[in-house]
Amino acid sequence: MLKLSEINLAVDGQRYLEDVSLELKRGELNILLGPTLSGKTSLMRVMAGLDRPDSGALSFDGESVIGVAVQRRELAMVYQQFINYPSLTVYENIASPLRVAKLAKDEIDARVMQAAALLKLEPYLERKPANLSGGQQQRVALARALVKRASLVLLDEPLANLDYKLREELRAELPTLFAELGAVLVYATTEPSEALVLGGNTACLHEGRVEQFGPTLGLYRDPDTLMAAKLFSDPPLNTVALQRIGNSLRYKETDQALAESTAAPLLALIESAGSDAVELTLGVRGHHVRDSSAQCSPACFSITGRVDVTEITGSESFVHLDFLGQPWVALLDGVHAHASGAEIELTIDPADCFLFDESGARLRKQCERVN
Repeated sequence: MLKLSEINLAVDGQRYLEDVSLELKRGELNILLGPTLSGKTSLMRVMAGLDRPDSGALSFDGESVIGVAVQRRELAMVYQQFINYPSLTVYENIASPLRVAKLAKDEIDARVMQAAALLKLEPYLERKPANLSGGQQQRVALARALVKRASLVLLDEPLANLDYKLREELRAELPTLFAELGAVLVYATTEPSEALVLGGNTACLHEGRVEQFGPTLGLYRDPDTLMAAKLFSDPPLNTVALQRIGNSLRYKETDQALAESTAAPLLALIESAGSDAVELTLGVRGHHVRDSSAQCSPACFSITGRVDVTEITGSESFVHLDFLGQPWVALLDGVHAHASGAEIELTIDPADCFLFDESGARLRKQCERVN
């Protein structure tokens, strides 16, 4: 197990990591999810021993590894920007860590051919990296990491340069393969959809802090904070500011009262959570914003927005609209050719909504807290 306890790192006075604590187990896939500059690569560099934290503890299988040289660690790391030896063939690139480890020739050949078959590199084993495409070179870097059978494998957006079909295949195969080796596998991505496909556990990162960590699907369905919900939403989480005045709710920007049928289930949630918050944020994901003609529960409420642009993919339509001055996206099934500037009515089920207080903490029913 790789254990990080209150890791802090600053460079030239700029905070890169702040009080990061995680426990990452062998045989499990652990995803670092966050936008660019959220701290994913900085955290991986600390895990690898390339950077030493300013404070905190870092241990592997119960032994501290702070200050232990990279060369002395059973480590494999692959960046989005692939790194290969230009003077070596593909075969020798993949075999290089095994030759350094002085493995037997037959063992080296068996491991190289196994990795080459998985990553579809067999036709290119005698080529030099300069004679490969970018995606093929990235596969060489992945194969070199795979043959090491390391105890800690760090993959920093490793599939970004691959074609769609191979990327989908590897998303399914790589976690299983590394898990069989009993490695701690850490995978960084900016894409919520990729995290959902990969599964495992996810740590949502924002400005060097871990917002939330847990099983990927559970974290997606049940975010603890507004920031965690935003980080794990694609298209972006739709939000609108609310104010509670007595037993009513108002849209903060317009001072317009929510209809009683809309406010009632939200107020019930606030009451059940035992919250006295006045400033609130309502959040709803794009696929939970339905066309008014779609079936919905009796508790559903309606909103009216002005269409900015509609993106039609064939099976889905992304309707970008303005709702009370906020940019919203409705992800609707099928083709919806709404004209720019048109006002449309959409429906939302309160059961699909998130409510957050002024600190960004999620409001939950009392019964949910117990479970």
